[in-house]
Amino acid sequence: MKNYHLVLGSQSPRRKELLAGLGFEFTVKVKDTAENYPSDLKVERVPEYLAQLKANALLAELAEDELLICADTIVLLDGEIIGKPTSVADATEILEKLSGKTHQVITGVFIGSKSQQVTFSDTTLVSFKAIPEADIAYYIENYQPFDKAGSYGIQEWIGYAFVEKLEGSYANVMGLPTHRVLEELRRGFV
Repeated sequence: MKNYHLVLGSQSPRRKELLAGLGFEFTVKVKDTAENYPSDLKVERVPEYLAQLKANALLAELAEDELLICADTIVLLDGEIIGKPTSVADATEILEKLSGKTHQVITGVFIGSKSQQVTFSDTTLVSFKAIPEADIAYYIENYQPFDKAGSYGIQEWIGYAFVEKLEGSYANVMGLPTHRVLEELRRGFV
């Protein structure tokens, strides 16, 4: 990649795993960034906006030979952004909302150097079967999904047991649309 050194602007273990799975070596750099967005921003644009916000916090410190990747993932149900749960009760309520329904998972991605940048997003439709209350409680107690948008990880028990249908990228639901990342890297940074 034009002698770039990859930098992942995320502490997410899932994003680290996915980027490593593409065969890339990279370092991780992060800065605490308030994930605020304009209230009039279309919900579908929020992930790209937040990925750009995270990148803006790191771009000034980027070396000339570094290429930054930042991402943000949201869960969208009936036009409402479902964030990370703040408590067991919140996680329970979120999973009850998602139970038996189809929602969107949208990941916005920023890839860029000091001189060249691109942002894009990828959307996956995820359909859950109805999830019994006891299974919701079991999942929350055993998997503690408090760092995950929508209160679940598709790569965990609840994904194995209750995801009935997936339209789009599985990796996108985990937090990084690897097929698009590779495509963009090859298109503009190779």
